[in-house]
Amino acid sequence: MSTKKAAGTAKNLRDSKPKYLGIKRTAGQIVKTGEIIVRQRGTKIDAGKGVKVGKDHTIFAMTDGVVSFRDTRKTNFTGKTVSKKMVEVLAVA
Repeated sequence: MSTKKAAGTAKNLRDSKPKYLGIKRTAGQIVKTGEIIVRQRGTKIDAGKGVKVGKDHTIFAMTDGVVSFRDTRKTNFTGKTVSKKMVEVLAVA
């Protein structure tokens, strides 16, 4: 009879580092040039006026202003019309 319980190795205890994706500035918030608005994988949210898309699909402000989200209708390459969310930075009046 053994006096110790058999100890096997666990292969499922590792976890990936968090990526901190998502919306960083909500509608109505004031942003400055260069501030990150959305971190995303793929272009789930499109860029509108006053914003640009980085190489990892991050959307950031190109001008100072107020963040605005809206829904737009786009046509796919197949001809199907889909609704997509778009973010813009509007100038402060």
